[in-house]
Amino acid sequence: MIKYLGSKRVLVPLILDVIRGSAGVRSVLDLFSGTSRVGHALKAAGYRVIANDHNAYAATLARCYVQADAEDVLDDAARLIREFNALKGSPGYFTETFCIKSRFFQPKNGERIDAIREAIADKGLEPELEAVVLVSLMEAADRVDSTTGLQMAYLKKWSSRSYNELDLRLPRILPRAINGKGLAADLDAFEAATRFRADLTYIDPPYNQHSYLGNYHIWESLVRWDKPEVYGVACKRVDVRERKSVFNSRRGSADAMRKLLSVIRSPTLVISFNNEGFLSREEMEAMLQELYEGKGIVRTIERDFKRYVGAQIGIHDLQGKKVGSVSHLRNKEYLYIVAREDVASDVA
Repeated sequence: MIKYLGSKRVLVPLILDVIRGSAGVRSVLDLFSGTSRVGHALKAAGYRVIANDHNAYAATLARCYVQADAEDVLDDAARLIREFNALKGSPGYFTETFCIKSRFFQPKNGERIDAIREAIADKGLEPELEAVVLVSLMEAADRVDSTTGLQMAYLKKWSSRSYNELDLRLPRILPRAINGKGLAADLDAFEAATRFRADLTYIDPPYNQHSYLGNYHIWESLVRWDKPEVYGVACKRVDVRERKSVFNSRRGSADAMRKLLSVIRSPTLVISFNNEGFLSREEMEAMLQELYEGKGIVRTIERDFKRYVGAQIGIHDLQGKKVGSVSHLRNKEYLYIVAREDVASDVA
């Protein structure tokens, strides 16, 4: 899957253990699905997953990894990927924006991304199959980028992987889960929480001021293919300035979390957070203890993890000169579990 700030790769086994230990869970609502790493693992474990994210690139990842089933799309996807891999490059919007005006990708790969993305658009594919080939292209581009994993900036010198040839691979699409077909949605989290119901809701919201849309604006433009106006050295979409999440606001995040929790209808909640977030462990636990008329059972699991690579490298200016120091190399990751009293069970 793509490199991603906040990825739950190392936490997935723990999250699965917690959910397996929760009584009566057959379906899970993932309100901030991101790369769908968690949703994909839950689907593999047999759960029906409803994955939601308001960013188009994330909803596309969910449509591939949660909603699409191997028995429906695998053969067609493999055929299309072979066809797209044979295409020669043709410079266009992507090359001009992300290889010439900025230096996220080598032009030879940008030209192939342009050609393949135009070919996908011309096919008029049904949504699940289109999502699979778009994810294949997104992941291929991710393997030849020149960043530390964020699209806020590119490296001063080309990364070694950027010289590799773009190569599409078939995403690891799963067969349908035993508890039912998954669903991908691109709604505001509050609307999704109101519209969908599941046995358990998993919440992995933005923790602080860093916008996922700003951090991964290239994927948003690649998926939408709306060829937007851009600004700044990183050539961000102009709507990055406007499409703000209330969870990225220090002032508004607590009220937003409280509001979100109030509309979720699942008897069990699992929430990922960390100590770099706007809400402290004490604040979050106090908020969760108010749920289910104050009769919920709340547990917190704490784990220590290494920070993402960009944070370990430190802060640099546009010329590549280091202008800041690294304050810390590790984070505390929190997993909060709250269950209505009648469904609560011991969780290892």
